[in-house]
Amino acid sequence: MATHSPSPLLNLLSIQLPIIQAPMAGVSSPEMAAAVSNSGGLGSLGVGAMNATKAREAIRQFRMLSSGSLNVNVFVHRPAQINRQKEAEWLQRLSPEFERIGSKPPQNLDEIYTSFLADDDMLAMLAEERPKVVSFHFGLPRADQIETLHKAGIVLLASATNVQEAKAIETAGIDVVVAQGYEAGGHRGIFDPDAQDSRLGTFALTHLLTFAVDLPIIATGGIMDGAGIAAALTLGASAAQMGTAFVATNESLADTGYRQALFSDAAHHTVMTRVISGRPARSLANAFTHWGTRVPDDAIPDYPMTYDAGKSLNAAGKAVGQSGYDAQWAGQAAPLIRALSTQALMQVLKSELTQALA
Repeated sequence: MATHSPSPLLNLLSIQLPIIQAPMAGVSSPEMAAAVSNSGGLGSLGVGAMNATKAREAIRQFRMLSSGSLNVNVFVHRPAQINRQKEAEWLQRLSPEFERIGSKPPQNLDEIYTSFLADDDMLAMLAEERPKVVSFHFGLPRADQIETLHKAGIVLLASATNVQEAKAIETAGIDVVVAQGYEAGGHRGIFDPDAQDSRLGTFALTHLLTFAVDLPIIATGGIMDGAGIAAALTLGASAAQMGTAFVATNESLADTGYRQALFSDAAHHTVMTRVISGRPARSLANAFTHWGTRVPDDAIPDYPMTYDAGKSLNAAGKAVGQSGYDAQWAGQAAPLIRALSTQALMQVLKSELTQALA
C-alpha cells in the first residue's frame, strides 16, 4: 500500500492547500484559476474546446493575474469515427426537438474539438508556455507527448475511473492520478465510453487506488466543502479536486440560467447522459436529458460529433428564450453549492478543512 501524505503532492505542485479547482471547459476562467492559485490552491483551465492560440491567450491572462501554479487540462479522447449515415439519422431523430422551437437541425455534424492525441500545435504551445501542471481527461497521450512535457518540467496528471485505468496511468509515467468518482459532474473520464462502467464512487475509488498504485491520488466527485476534503484525505487522497463548488462563483463563465438551476430543485436531480455530447456526462436533469432516456446508446454518434448537434439545439433554443437544452454539468452534491467570489470560497473551504481536521 502506498503512503499518501498531502505534503509531497503539495510540494510537487507548489501549492499550500490540498484544493484543486477542476478544469471545467467553458466554465472556468483565467480569473477563477488565478483567484484559486492566489489563495494557495491549484487553479485550472480547461482548454479542450480551444485551439492552441486561444489556450495560450488564456494561460497568459492567468499569468497577468497570478504567479501561482496553473493546471492546463486537455481532452485525450479517441478521434471520432465518422459515420455519415449514423450522424444523419441522429439529426433526423433530433428534428422534432428543433421543430418544437421553430428551428431546423444542421445539415451535417463536425468534429468540433481536436483530441490532444492529434494536436501537435497544442503540444508545442504547452512545451513553450510551461504551465506547472498539464492534466489529461478521457485517456492517455502518446509516449512522445509525455516525454516532451516532462522534458519541459511539467507535472502530469490524468483522470481514472477504475483501478485498471489508474494502473495504465502509472505505467505510462504520469505523475499523479485524479480519482474521478461516479458522483462527479461533467464528463466521465472513462477511457472507453463504450466499455462497462463499474461506477465506483469517489471514496471507494480513492481508497482502492491507494492500494493499487504508488502515485499520489487526487479525489474528485461530490466534494463541496471542507468536510468532504477532509474525508478524502482520511481515505488516502493527497488533495481534492472540486468543480461544481466553483460554478456559481463570481468568476465563473456559467450563464444566468445555469446558475439559477443550481439554486433550484433541479440541483437535487442529476443524471448521467451521453445524448448531449456523445460521451457519458453528469448534468442537471432537463428537457434534453429526459428526451435522452428513450435513446439507445448505439444510436448516438461519436464524441464530439454529437456535441455539435447538442450545441446547435441549445443555441436555437436560447435564441427564442427556450431553456432545457443546456449542458448544465453538475455533481450529485450540487445542492451544497454557494454563491461567493472564488477568493471568498477558498477562504471558507480552508476554514472548514481546518475545523474538520482539528
